[in-house]
Amino acid sequence: MAGDETGFDQVLRFTIPARNARGRAVRLSPVLDTILTAHAYPLPIRHLLAEALVVTALIGTLLKDDEGQLTMQAQTEDGIVDLLVCDYRGGELRGYVRHNPERLVALGANPSLYALFGRGYLAITFDLASTGQRYQGIVPLEGDSLAAACESYFAQSEQVPTLIRVAVRSEGERCVAGGLLVQHLAEGEEGRERLHVRLDHPEWEHIAVLAGSTRHDELVDPTLSLEALVWRLFHDEGEVRVEAGPMLRRGCRCSIEHYASVIAQFPEDDQAEMRDESGLVVVDCAFCSRLFEIPV
Repeated sequence: MAGDETGFDQVLRFTIPARNARGRAVRLSPVLDTILTAHAYPLPIRHLLAEALVVTALIGTLLKDDEGQLTMQAQTEDGIVDLLVCDYRGGELRGYVRHNPERLVALGANPSLYALFGRGYLAITFDLASTGQRYQGIVPLEGDSLAAACESYFAQSEQVPTLIRVAVRSEGERCVAGGLLVQHLAEGEEGRERLHVRLDHPEWEHIAVLAGSTRHDELVDPTLSLEALVWRLFHDEGEVRVEAGPMLRRGCRCSIEHYASVIAQFPEDDQAEMRDESGLVVVDCAFCSRLFEIPV
């Protein structure tokens, strides 16, 4: 497909019933630029956060709870990047990276995941608003990408065979990132008990080969719709069902009221230590790079 840019900042859901597979596809640009420009990130960090936001959108939209939240956090004690955190809730994305700029310069233009983090871990947390439940999986931050580490999370913590592909492209100040997630849900439809999940299942091997043929340029091509991308990959299947998912937006949930309610939970002595000379507590929101002056 050629022509106008299409498919930005909206998730596409799809299922392949005969193969017991489901998937998500997404391509980010305007919302990505909004999040990335909150800080003057150097290019390697911009690309790292872009990849993380794509993965967060793909996994977050697997939630059936519309008010549920997915949080992905990568952390290490002595890495050049010592904290990366992204979350998704109800179509809202946000993310932040804390790093050492001086040490980053020595790595060059395209550092590896290990060079950025060293030995670290990846924690994925699901908060389900409808039930109040929270569950979390933690895996080593290994592999050549965040996407690979998330595949390990699903294999180890969820026992769900999963393939994730992500691509990022920058043109000047503009960044485009796209991603594809495919999973095998044995015994068919979502919600049924998974009795024979395994990575060497013939149905999964077939789907994984097709999905794995996705090219990076396809994921970030703004003239190729996500529906056309899915059709290119799986057109030989008997039936592929597609459904438009949520539109995505930057969703920093910071406000004076929110911070005031958090601070109010601290003892008075602690609140007194937080106040500056004018009697205000100044909170710096890392996600949107804004300062909030809270009267307490």
